Amino acid sequence: MSSVCILGSTGSVGQNTVKVLQQHRERYDVQTLSAHQNVELLAEQAKALSARQAVIADDSLYDALKDALAGSDVKAAAGRQALLDAASEKADWTMAAIIGMAGLEPLMKAIERGGRIAIANKEPLVSAGALVMNAAKQSGATLLPVDSEHNAIFQVFEAQNKAAVTKLIITGSGGPFRTWSAAQIGQATLEQALNHPNWDMGQKITIDSATLMNKALEVIEAHYFFDVEPEKIEVLIHPQSIIHSMVEYADGSILAQMGAPDMCIPIAQTLGWPERIESPAQKLDLMALSSLEFEGVDHERFPSVRLAYDALNDGPAACAALNAANEVAVQAFIDGRIGFADITRLSAMTLDKSGVSPLNRLDEILEFDKTVRMDTEQVIVGLSKKTEAA
Repeated sequence: MSSVCILGSTGSVGQNTVKVLQQHRERYDVQTLSAHQNVELLAEQAKALSARQAVIADDSLYDALKDALAGSDVKAAAGRQALLDAASEKADWTMAAIIGMAGLEPLMKAIERGGRIAIANKEPLVSAGALVMNAAKQSGATLLPVDSEHNAIFQVFEAQNKAAVTKLIITGSGGPFRTWSAAQIGQATLEQALNHPNWDMGQKITIDSATLMNKALEVIEAHYFFDVEPEKIEVLIHPQSIIHSMVEYADGSILAQMGAPDMCIPIAQTLGWPERIESPAQKLDLMALSSLEFEGVDHERFPSVRLAYDALNDGPAACAALNAANEVAVQAFIDGRIGFADITRLSAMTLDKSGVSPLNRLDEILEFDKTVRMDTEQVIVGLSKKTEAA
């Protein structure tokens, strides 16, 4: 049996990972599940998978977790250090699905001890791409992309023919506002932004999909993961979400990965890799497809994608700044403190101020990320005061 660790088991990707594992109980030995604050679901998952340990990152919830696990053989642990210790424990396969920059340190701990690491969140690669990839080379860890677009590229990317790759084509549904005018998008509500036409995801990634910032972050992620120049990465809108991404080669061939819009597919692909295992996802019915449409990104209505190329041109600090500002801005929108259009505007403003700080170590990246978040928060406070004065 292969040993498994899930960092962030109660989020959208984590829950789908649990679903896939439940279909293959005989193949995998679940060592650790972790969550931030969702004690009830964490305990339920740990007991269902007979995990050895459940870790809650919020140490004030230790007693609650211990009570929820009473009567089971699952060990309870709590706190940031407990999370990092769990990530450091040897496992054959680790799902790194902790949302946002909070997942960077646990990811690095998992990479340092080796094994197969399935990376589900964009932020660590966007903010610390070189650091993450170099750490994997040093430890011998195998990094596997779970993000549906990068997993699709991974499945059709011929490493032996890398020199013949002429383009990575990242597809995106276009989100809930694909056909909206710029004026309508500017007035979008939280409820409307969370109404994704194809995917069932958490709040943050769903809002990123609405602004197309998810595509911007995916461009940066693809640059680092596949070591491909930014000018060879293209974003196409594909409303049906059937083709998840493509790779174009020098001979004119374009290889595409297709499947139903279900995260269980890329999760199962990384869990079973290099083999193929079953997933609970619905099989794609090609006969039922009426058409497959593609269109370019309208940069006037969705300026966020262009920010990715600007950030890559400016360097790693700009990429980290873009990610940090966006995270803060998205949360401010969820909290009702800024409007929808302010998300991209704030990200662009912070990008302009990012400078060219050298970010070579984990502590430097985390400190820079903290500074950008504080700067972005100050701008948001200023916007709120102007709104109140008006």
